[in-house]
Amino acid sequence: MHPDEQKHVHLKLKICVSGAAETGHCGPDALDSAKELGREIARHNAVLVTGATTGFPLWAAMGAKEVNGISLGLSPASTEEEHIGIYKLPVDYLDLIIYTGFGYSGRNLLLTRASDAIIVGCGRIGTVNEFTIAFEDKKPIGILEGSWETDEVFRNIIEKAHRPNNKIIFDSDPKALVERLMELVKKEKKHYYLYERRQAIE
Repeated sequence: MHPDEQKHVHLKLKICVSGAAETGHCGPDALDSAKELGREIARHNAVLVTGATTGFPLWAAMGAKEVNGISLGLSPASTEEEHIGIYKLPVDYLDLIIYTGFGYSGRNLLLTRASDAIIVGCGRIGTVNEFTIAFEDKKPIGILEGSWETDEVFRNIIEKAHRPNNKIIFDSDPKALVERLMELVKKEKKHYYLYERRQAIE
């Protein structure tokens, strides 16, 4: 790696993928969609961030690693032993796990705060929690539409929230969703956008 690239390695965008740990209600296409999200995030040279859990986020991590991407997990547990033994969570497909020790709700806050944007797929109450944190923090949000009901739940929340938000994107195509979200994030993070353009010129 060139010294200038090492200096600016912090400019890698961090994209969180949020979704259900148990996906029985999600339909047959949910996990393949999650994997494609992970692949696309890695292809855009971004870091995938998940809650270091099973189901939808795990498959996103699998996708990222398929194309040699970087995968970061934030665990609700305080140690690896607790992560595996108490929470019954995996350590697979993650380059780094941060053990927050804050349980699920505390982990969700750190997970979204640590990310530049969040993508939500088929989920349950934890996914709703992560969405509302990102909404409140004015983070760019991508909502993956599918055979599940979660995207409709979010449409309803947005409608009833009575608070305008122009940073939310809906799309049923994982590739298009990641691409559109990345463009939105880059416009927000002007220092990243300028650095990327300079690298392309050089």
